[in-house]
Amino acid sequence: QDAFRRVEAFGGESILYTTVTVDWLKNYEKYMLKLGRAYSTIGMYCRAIRCIINEAKRAGLIKENQYPFGKGKFEIPTGKGRKLALTLQQIKSVANYSDGNEATEKYRDMWFFSYLCNGINFADMLTLKFSNIQNGEICFIRAKTIRTSKVKKEVCAVLTPEMKAIIMKWGNKSQKPDDYIFGFLTGKETPFKEKDVIKATTKLCNKRLKKIGAKLGIGKVSTYTARHSYATVLKRSGANIAYISESLGHNDLKTTENYLASFEKEERVKNASLLTNFGE
Repeated sequence: QDAFRRVEAFGGESILYTTVTVDWLKNYEKYMLKLGRAYSTIGMYCRAIRCIINEAKRAGLIKENQYPFGKGKFEIPTGKGRKLALTLQQIKSVANYSDGNEATEKYRDMWFFSYLCNGINFADMLTLKFSNIQNGEICFIRAKTIRTSKVKKEVCAVLTPEMKAIIMKWGNKSQKPDDYIFGFLTGKETPFKEKDVIKATTKLCNKRLKKIGAKLGIGKVSTYTARHSYATVLKRSGANIAYISESLGHNDLKTTENYLASFEKEERVKNASLLTNFGE
């Protein structure tokens, strides 16, 4: 909604597809910067614009030579990476944290389950059913890729003892194939209601995680931290990037490389300090 409002404020209420040129997009970027928006936000909004232009191109409403995105044309900006990944020790401290409050422990465990389940996002995690458990693994297709990719990649995560314990503690007791593993949803919701429940649950979890991060002195922790931490822990442990890409459900290695790149400066800085660690 905010992206829509910003585009209207910049270009008016009726924007022709052919109006969205390289220069138009560059001016839109400058306009957003003047408003104080971060590059990550501008990039997100530009991807929304590109999505619509892609539809117009497929429908034959614009020609190939009118398409404004891509190399040598308008390249969508990306924000500088924020430190979102935790170290193994920090992950352990979050997983073991308790303030005696049941809600804190529940959302803490949901976060840890997300981390262990290949960094699954909350929308996918809350819609997992017991039928997704197959031969000791949880297998699912990311909702994000169902609509956007021709190839529907199934992601499989080994069901670890820690994950089983979380299911036993917080999961549905009936464990029927069509039951959701976690009972935040009933299956009777409309698509809009389902989205609202997922959004509210994620918000409550982030509220608890923020407090946990503050108490542990490790900075901001969120549901998204679980996914970044999963990928980064594997990368730093020497896992093959092709394996990481497959386990995240990415369709190409470049996406995974971009995903991981922002975390490695921290590692480079740490390693550079070793070069002059002469001791006393």
